[in-house]
Amino acid sequence: MAADVGRPFPSDRVRFLDRATEFEVLRLTDPSYSSILPHYYARAFAKKRNALLFACDRGGSLQGFQMDLKTGASVQLTEATGLDASSLTWLPDERSCCYFDGVSLRQLNVANRRSREIYRVPDGWRRGAGFSVSGDGVHAFLMEMQADTCRLRIVGIAKGDAVTVAESSEVMSDPVPRPRRSGVLYRRGGNALWLVNYDGQQNRPLKTAPGGLGPVHWSPDGKSIIYLNFPEDRRDLNSLREHTPDSNSDELISKTSQFVHFGLNADASVFVGTSGSKASPYLLLMLRVTHRELTLCEHRASDPNRVTPVFTPDSQQVVFQSDRDGKLAIYAMRVDRLVEKTDS
Repeated sequence: MAADVGRPFPSDRVRFLDRATEFEVLRLTDPSYSSILPHYYARAFAKKRNALLFACDRGGSLQGFQMDLKTGASVQLTEATGLDASSLTWLPDERSCCYFDGVSLRQLNVANRRSREIYRVPDGWRRGAGFSVSGDGVHAFLMEMQADTCRLRIVGIAKGDAVTVAESSEVMSDPVPRPRRSGVLYRRGGNALWLVNYDGQQNRPLKTAPGGLGPVHWSPDGKSIIYLNFPEDRRDLNSLREHTPDSNSDELISKTSQFVHFGLNADASVFVGTSGSKASPYLLLMLRVTHRELTLCEHRASDPNRVTPVFTPDSQQVVFQSDRDGKLAIYAMRVDRLVEKTDS
């Protein structure tokens, strides 16, 4: 497998018209092998490189790849033995990326394909769900579990030093740093959101709406979180809501046509959602101002929760994944006629 690191692969792109909307869809990867996007809150796009970071098993094992979004060509980056595809994320300098290979957190220099171990999960502990990197690239955030204990760890990327900032007997997952502030959001006990400072102070639950909790995003300015709420009464519609931690206020943005996953553009003015309806397996745009939805295409994924749509940094494309044509593949749609370009 090491011989394949740095190996280029030609474009597999295929264009077709969606049968429901007749909008053009671009399939970026071949569905004869599996291709997987990073976690929805990860940094999947390198703006300067115009590149997408993803994982696929075209060489026989799951490895990290970089795709040139202009040409569709890709190159293998890693030679991992136990890659966690969801952990792939660019560092802010876009010259390197991070990922977990088993219990080893690694940093990869994309230019020379050399990697180094930043941190290793201690013996007797195992990784929990979720991984992220701060906006300045200084810290990494992960969960570790042992028996009935779960802890949130902050790791210094330069030296690999680690500290525990929160601990609970409940399951904790999905740590996401707060933009422009020294805080990290995380899930606890299933449907609860907690926020804690980097120094472990002010570890507190957020008073979100009753019901189930779907995907959660920080607003670009870090002042609020935007999340998907699944109401306790399943006859009600799933809704997008916004919570402001500093004032502890929680407001409805809009009800949805049963979104089960969503992404937001660079200024949080437009959302892209995945419908969980079996009768209408659509990918939809929603304008925040009007609350109007526009159908983009059919995703037709066997599990709509895995579609995980995301905007490119300039808000001009939507990228998502689906197993509609075989194995999990990555797709893209231009939305430049519908969404204004953003300066990210």
